[in-house]
Amino acid sequence: MKKFVEKTIMTISMIFISSIILSMVTVFTACTQTQSSKIVASTSWTAAFADLAGLDDVTAIAPANLRHPPEYEITVSDIQTISESDIFIFAGFERMMKTLGDSIEGVNMVKITCDNSIATVTEMAQKIAEITGTQDECKKRVAEYVATIEEGRKKIEAAGLAGAKVFCNKNQIYLAKDLGFEIAATFGPGPATSDDIALAKTGDFAFIIDNIHNPTGAPLAEVSTAKYIIWRNFPEQVEHNALKKVVEANIAQIQ
Repeated sequence: MKKFVEKTIMTISMIFISSIILSMVTVFTACTQTQSSKIVASTSWTAAFADLAGLDDVTAIAPANLRHPPEYEITVSDIQTISESDIFIFAGFERMMKTLGDSIEGVNMVKITCDNSIATVTEMAQKIAEITGTQDECKKRVAEYVATIEEGRKKIEAAGLAGAKVFCNKNQIYLAKDLGFEIAATFGPGPATSDDIALAKTGDFAFIIDNIHNPTGAPLAEVSTAKYIIWRNFPEQVEHNALKKVVEANIAQIQ
């Protein structure tokens, strides 16, 4: 009986130790795969989401210096780069996706939603991080991003602009809402209409917020007393804190 008990305890101990070792190996393997994985993104914007997910050394296909990166025409070399990647992050609105399709053999195609709101950035960064195993770093980077917007909101409140009415390009409403502005009306992404111009002339707006990647608000600014500012979504460089820098530059225009 004593031998049976000892044998049973030894078996249970070996199973327990084996479980611990297996868990350690799994974690180590996940970390190794993340460090060695080749991550490619469609544009500087999707690359910025990857950065917020805790990833470094991400390659973007469309040049970051283009005014409207989604229109970039993909090359054979680009296709090869994507085909050789482990993970390809895209939004779906890029022209290149008409050529690439929704799947590439051997590549994990990760589709995300792109806007600069706290809710979307948090959700999409976490989505990527869950795939790459970078949740801890993602949490830190997203927290810094959120703090940037919250600090901007506080400055806007201190300036007496909380709830100020804005006439906003449809592609810039997300950050404007998070900063505490009232989106009283929207325009774009197409050319300003006669109704848009009439509204700009008669509406009591504090700001007209346009989109640098496809600006159409100049005619509105000509007839309005509102301050005309132009925001961006796509970072000008693929780098760490790229989206945070975009938001900081956008907020700075409000001052």
